[in-house]
Amino acid sequence: MTHLKTLLATALAVLSFSATAQSGVQITDPWVRATVPQQKATGAFMQITAPKAMRLLEVRSSVAGVAEIHEMSMADNMMRMRQVKEIALPAGKAVELKPGGYHVMLLDLKGQVKAGDKIPLTLVLEGEDKHRETIEVNAVGRPLGATSAPMPAMKH
Repeated sequence: MTHLKTLLATALAVLSFSATAQSGVQITDPWVRATVPQQKATGAFMQITAPKAMRLLEVRSSVAGVAEIHEMSMADNMMRMRQVKEIALPAGKAVELKPGGYHVMLLDLKGQVKAGDKIPLTLVLEGEDKHRETIEVNAVGRPLGATSAPMPAMKH
């Protein structure tokens, strides 16, 4: 019976880190890095898998005055971060928004983000047919030092 409870708890944890939109777009493991008091910016991260070619155009959140899509890269031994207009989502391939790569910057925060907080995000995606779709996601606040998923064994 203990094995069954563990299996059920694991399955529920995996489901809580995943959301699927009506169009079949899958958002997995959405999270936001926690902040210290008075900090005005943080990052949001997740994996996005679209069943058809799409683009992530915009992100909004009620916890921030501004949300921007950014890319972090290394050039000439310097780390650079810049805002990008969109992120291509190839059909059937997971695109990871992660520290050190593509991510969402939440700026002008309205309050401190704490580990365990549920942070609402609205993603705006567009297909090749120019049809736009909004997806509501609740990201989980993770401790300041978080760099990836808390349970690596659950990644697929």
